[in-house]
Amino acid sequence: MIPEWRRAYNAAYTDAKYKEYRRRLEAEAGCPIEFRVAESPVFLPPALRDEMVAATLALVAQLSTPERQRRSLGAVPAEFDVPGGDAHPLFAQFDFAVTREGDRPDGRLTARLIELQGFPSLYGFQLLQALELRELVPNGQRLDFLLSGLDQAGYRRVVGDAILGGYPPEHVVLLDLDPPSQKTYPDFAMTQKLWGIRAVCPTTLEKRGRELWYRRDGTPTRILRIYNRIIVDELQAKRVALPFRYGEPLDVEWAGHPNWYFRWSKHALPALDHPAVPQAVFLSDLDRPPADLGAWVLKPLYSFAGLGVKVDLTPGDLDALPAERRRQTLLMRKVEYAPVIETTDGNRSKCEVRIMVVWRNREPLPVTTLIRLSQGKMMGVDFNKDRTWVGSSSGLWP
Repeated sequence: MIPEWRRAYNAAYTDAKYKEYRRRLEAEAGCPIEFRVAESPVFLPPALRDEMVAATLALVAQLSTPERQRRSLGAVPAEFDVPGGDAHPLFAQFDFAVTREGDRPDGRLTARLIELQGFPSLYGFQLLQALELRELVPNGQRLDFLLSGLDQAGYRRVVGDAILGGYPPEHVVLLDLDPPSQKTYPDFAMTQKLWGIRAVCPTTLEKRGRELWYRRDGTPTRILRIYNRIIVDELQAKRVALPFRYGEPLDVEWAGHPNWYFRWSKHALPALDHPAVPQAVFLSDLDRPPADLGAWVLKPLYSFAGLGVKVDLTPGDLDALPAERRRQTLLMRKVEYAPVIETTDGNRSKCEVRIMVVWRNREPLPVTTLIRLSQGKMMGVDFNKDRTWVGSSSGLWP
C-alpha cells in the first residue's frame, strides 16, 4: 500500500526467495509451519497504521467504562467462570479490514473493525515473521514493524514481563490442548525460545489441593502462572476431561485471565460506538430480519477461525437457528475489503490488520501487527484454497 515499496518488492520477488523464507521460518521455530504464510509483507502507510492504533485505544477506553465492564460480565458462561478476575485483559487483539472510504474504488484507505478479543495472539511468532519478512525486502532494514516506540529488546521485555509476571520460566506454562497438534505450535515453540516457558497440555497436569503441577524434564514442578491459550470452543467440541474445573479456586495466576475471552469478544460489538465499528445487533433482539439482509453477515459469538460465519444470508438461515442460539449470534453489517495488495500472481489480495496489545503498568500498549491476506470472501483457509499471496503476514513501514 506504499507504492514505491510495493514496486520494489514485487520486482525483486521470486518463488525461490519465498521458499527460502519459509525454510528459514521453520528452521528458526524448530518445527513445521502448518498454516499458510503469505508471499509478502504489507507495507502499511503510517497514516493508516496510526488510524488503526488510535481506533484501538479509543475502543479500549470504551470497553473499560464501568457500564460496559458490567455488561461484559454477562458474556461469561457459568461453567467457565474462573474466580479471581482482574480489572482489564492482559492481552487484546483488534482486527481491522482495510477498506476504502464509501466503498469507492478511488476512496481513501481506511479501517473497519471486524473482530476483537481479550485473548493472546502469536506474540512469539510475529517477531520472527516480521524479522524474516524484512529480510526479503530490498533495503528492508530501513523499515520498522514495532509500535509504541519499541525496539526488539523492548518488545521482548514487555511481552515477556506480561507472560512471566516476575516468576522463573520453569514455574510458568503455556496451556493448550495437545500443543504439538495445534497449527499455532510455531508460536508456542518461539515462546519457549524467547521466554523459556513450555507448552503443556492441561490433561497432563496434576492437581494437589489448590495447586497445579507438571513434569519438567521428569521433575514434578509447581505451576505458579498460566499463559492461557486454551480455546474453550475446542475444549467443548472435544469433550476433554480436565484435572481441574474452571470454576474452582486455584492457587495460580493467569497470564490472560480466561474470562476475558468471553468479555471482550464479538459480544461487545453492539455496544460500541465508533466510526470504525460496523453496526451489529444480537439476533435475539430482532423482531424481523432486516430488509437488506444481503448487506449483513451472520456471526456466532464464540466461534474460532471463522467457523459458523455466513456471508451470503437467506431468511432461512435465520429461521433455522433455535432461540437459545439466537442469543449467541450476531448480525453485523458487511464490510467491503479493498483489494489493495498488488501481487505477481495476476490477482490482488485483501488484508486484515490485527493490532496486538499488551497491558504495561495498567495501560494498554499496542506492540505490533499480525496481518492476514486473502483473495476469497473471507480470511479463513477454506476461502483461500489453492491461492497464492494469501495467509499470515506482518506490517512494515518506514
